[in-house]
Amino acid sequence: MTSSRNTWFAAAVAAALISISGLAGAQPTTDPASASASAGTPFAEGEIRKVDKENQKLTIKHGPLKNLDMPGMTMVFQVQDPAVLEKVQVGDKVQFVADKIDGKFTVTKLEAAR
Repeated sequence: MTSSRNTWFAAAVAAALISISGLAGAQPTTDPASASASAGTPFAEGEIRKVDKENQKLTIKHGPLKNLDMPGMTMVFQVQDPAVLEKVQVGDKVQFVADKIDGKFTVTKLEAAR
């Protein structure tokens, strides 16, 4: 009787150890939203309406900004890189990425529309 009890106990311990070792190698699941965010924010289409070099701002009439859950509109953005202000003028069609940085909507990337 003791021998069968020891055998059963040893089998239970072995099964538990195998299960635990399998969990140690398990990979955490990734939230699909965070995976797509890390893959890169999509560019939005826009048209430059005003260039304010003094205050380092651009006014852009833009389409939807998916990463900010914002519909198309005309609005003022800070620019992350002031050099961008030298490369654009009113009427230019652009593709850009905007994000909310320190509470301000900021253009982080900008290029001529293709």
